[in-house]
Amino acid sequence: MKLASYKQGRDGRLMVVNNDLTKATPADKIAPTLQDALERWPECHLALEQLGKDLDTGKAAPQPFDPAQCASPLPRAYQWLDGSAYVNHVELVRKARGAEMPPSFWTDPLMYQGGSDSFLAPTEDIVFAQDDWGIDFEGEVAVITDDVPMGTTAEDAGAHIKLVMLVNDVTLRYIAQPELAKGFGFVQSKPSSAFSPVAVSPQTLGSAWKDHKLHLPLYTYWNGEKFGAPDAGVDMVFDFAQLIAHAAKTRPLSAGTIIGSGTVSNLDRSLGHSCIVEKRMLEKVEHGESKTPFMAFGDTVKIEMLDHSGKSIFGAIEQKVAKYAYVSAEERRQARRSGQIG
Repeated sequence: MKLASYKQGRDGRLMVVNNDLTKATPADKIAPTLQDALERWPECHLALEQLGKDLDTGKAAPQPFDPAQCASPLPRAYQWLDGSAYVNHVELVRKARGAEMPPSFWTDPLMYQGGSDSFLAPTEDIVFAQDDWGIDFEGEVAVITDDVPMGTTAEDAGAHIKLVMLVNDVTLRYIAQPELAKGFGFVQSKPSSAFSPVAVSPQTLGSAWKDHKLHLPLYTYWNGEKFGAPDAGVDMVFDFAQLIAHAAKTRPLSAGTIIGSGTVSNLDRSLGHSCIVEKRMLEKVEHGESKTPFMAFGDTVKIEMLDHSGKSIFGAIEQKVAKYAYVSAEERRQARRSGQIG
């Protein structure tokens, strides 16, 4: 089963998409939004799966699937928790700045709570007022859960994974370092993330989904050139069941909670990278200085995962960095009066 949310209102319009990402059909009669479907998953998921079969057989009215119409599968979410399951990535970044990594990082997951009130669409520009903040992409895998009771163990947490998707977790590196030095976590350095056009059920992933991990390369292209393709199933120290159990240790998780893997990273550096800072840190370790720049206005990033036959599974996150121009409330009112905006 593959699900998308076309842009409509704040929470989108739920669509069922065929396996080849060529056709889609509205799922309004089952659930108006993905959030609604997740909250009623026991009664909705079989109907959504049947609608997908009807789409394949021609029993459901098809329309061409258009990623440009897609919001992120959950345009906003009650909770977005991002882990850092590829610990070698954390170790490398800390090593480059001369910081020791506590041994507990290998046994106790790192996780932060990100802003989830407004995610970017998968083809939406990443806009900032200036491009000297160290703009970096981060290619990740994420899962969406149903309701998870407090205290759920890792042995039971896997059953709560309902959908899988990709993430571009944008980070402003030059803002992150002084912000973290305050000892109170990310805010300004973690702007809105973007997710893949389509979220996919673990069952649809087949053999690629094993041990609560996604065992396929994650491709990242920067300005049209391949930047990396590390395998998301390799060197992932904490699987998604462990990450969910960590998050639910002291509180329940509401249906629609998104859990991220952190930047996909392999010890085999020949496979490239899923973020710029990792390459910069390797340059610093090997040569004493970082040479690769961060993103600038006009730069593009594409994040995608292909199945064993070379077909896109989730669709692609394709974004451009653009300059943000603040428009005041008064300027908006004047523009409306003059008919420049609706």
